Amino acid sequence: MEKPIVDMMSVTLQKIKEMVDVNTIVGQAITAPDGTTIIPVSKLCFGFASGGSDFSGRNDDQNFGGGSGAGVNIVPVAFLVVSNGNVKLLPVSQPAGNTVDRVVEMIPGIVDKISEMFDKDCKEKKQKDKKEHKESKSNHSDSDE
Repeated sequence: MEKPIVDMMSVTLQKIKEMVDVNTIVGQAITAPDGTTIIPVSKLCFGFASGGSDFSGRNDDQNFGGGSGAGVNIVPVAFLVVSNGNVKLLPVSQPAGNTVDRVVEMIPGIVDKISEMFDKDCKEKKQKDKKEHKESKSNHSDSDE
């Protein structure tokens, strides 16, 4: 006699097989009006668990308790772009997951802003120095006369 847990596991695995096929990982090709072909590529993660127990009672009937389940996570990873005989892989950037990731992502922008501030200060100082130099030159030439 087959155990009920085997039936539960078989049904759950069959449902997972129905959800997951090659088109889930490498999607259907999409052709743009200009002839460019775009193929989505995804990452698939799934988990599966099941368990059960037979309970003996006073009568001869078998009592069974159990459960099974599965979880699936599909995340876009990249797009393959085929255009004019060239193939490019365009990765999809994932949003920052936590505060540290967000801070790390902000660093290049902060460095750029600081650099712009220093560049602006340097330009203003050079312009001021030039102006002062011209003024001092004109003051020296006025005093020579």
